[in-house]
Amino acid sequence: MRHFFLKFSIVFFSSISMHSQTLDTLVDIGGYKMHFTVVRGTGTPILFEAGGGNDGSIWNDILEKIHKVTGTTLITYDRSGFGKSELNPNLKNESDFGIVNGIKELETGLSKLGFDNDIILVSHSYGGLYNLLYADKHPEKVKSVILIDATPPDFWNEELLTMRDQNVDISAIPKPSGDYYLNINFNETMRHVRNMDFPENIPIINIFPENSFPGFPEVLSNRWRKLHEELGLRKDSTTNIIAKGSGHAVFQDNPALIINAIIKAYSKTLDEKQQNELLQKALDNAIELSIEAKMNNRSEQDLNTLGYSFLGNDELDKALEVFRLTTILFPDSSNAYDSYGEALLKSNRKAEAIEMYERSIELNPENENGKKILMQLKQE
Repeated sequence: MRHFFLKFSIVFFSSISMHSQTLDTLVDIGGYKMHFTVVRGTGTPILFEAGGGNDGSIWNDILEKIHKVTGTTLITYDRSGFGKSELNPNLKNESDFGIVNGIKELETGLSKLGFDNDIILVSHSYGGLYNLLYADKHPEKVKSVILIDATPPDFWNEELLTMRDQNVDISAIPKPSGDYYLNINFNETMRHVRNMDFPENIPIINIFPENSFPGFPEVLSNRWRKLHEELGLRKDSTTNIIAKGSGHAVFQDNPALIINAIIKAYSKTLDEKQQNELLQKALDNAIELSIEAKMNNRSEQDLNTLGYSFLGNDELDKALEVFRLTTILFPDSSNAYDSYGEALLKSNRKAEAIEMYERSIELNPENENGKKILMQLKQE
């Protein structure tokens, strides 16, 4: 019982600590106000962009876990006309409320809050276009981008925009509102971003599910996924991660994957000593998330993805620690031992690798690849 009480106390006081550092404020953008929530910290700030039709509150469920590990500043906000943010009363034409103006409003708000220098961007769906435009304007400031099933800038060609016009009744959307102006300017927004790309120097983690929109016609779902896959193939600075078993809102379906991806991106802004300190926090966080989600095995996939990301970057010590923890948390998983064996083999720890492959095959006698590797190791 003592251990459970200790864990509860830590989480409870951590929650109090974060709330005491949170600034919930309306910022004057020039005669009207926009709503920002800032969890204060130290280090490169992380800005979160919601999808179309949403406000900044959609990120609330994951902020505390990210802040607990990174200790950095986290920023969410409501775009003009959404949530608690007002519409600019000085704009006269509907086209004035487009995404270009949205970027100007964001820049003004960040500047007034003192966050107009280095930054990390996180976005979902339509918010990815805001990340794209901001990064295009400020390539020297954006340290990295995490895209969560973001809208591909080339998805909406003219044929699809025509189809959308035939199926979306804009007159049914309350006016004036952020949702109305988003939709009335939707076509021009998509034409504006078409053929744009993120600057080459900015690292991107691009996370997307196997099937973003199950209700979409197959040709559209395939097009969406193909454009995401091509982003990773086209740019050396981009890492694609497929969120298996998730829908469009990956941060809700698989929060552990998103949290760990953001932590990984943030770690790149730190020196080696700080990275090592963060790693321990990240691993502790991964354990907690794994325990929370153990029933659906999502966390095992998250840890496996995290381990292989370290392995792909030749960070062997980190990869080994993650894979070892996965075998502890999921002792009945053949895949956990197989992955740990692979990392041990890459680290020239042959005897231990053999033990892991033997355990993996014992748990899953149909692991043919594991059998093949084990046979090769025993013949050497």
